[in-house]
Amino acid sequence: MRTGRPKKEFDKKVFTDLVGLGCTQEEICWFFRDETGKSANIDTLTRWCKREFGMTFQEYFKQNGCMALKIQLRRNQVELSKRSAAMAIFLGKNYLGQTDRTEQIVSNVEDLQPLSEMLKYESTDD
Repeated sequence: MRTGRPKKEFDKKVFTDLVGLGCTQEEICWFFRDETGKSANIDTLTRWCKREFGMTFQEYFKQNGCMALKIQLRRNQVELSKRSAAMAIFLGKNYLGQTDRTEQIVSNVEDLQPLSEMLKYESTDD
């Protein structure tokens, strides 16, 4: 017969949702505070993660953290790009490889002055 305090349990779905929102371990502990308002213990949450997922909170967060948040942010950005030219340009540059480059075509290279010649003319204008 085991004695001592029962192991603390957390709602797995809520935990996963909080990690998906990018919540830190401290924020998740605060969310799972007890009826007196005291936050759950970080070490307790880490032990629970080990039991439930076979890895520490940090390992779980690295593998799964922020995925739902990233998906939601992308969805919001795409939606915003319908109303915002700036967002449409940002997404085009980042996801489609578009650029703001402007190219000048020089027809006759012999007509170009060397930079040293251009600087000489500027200094004699005084």
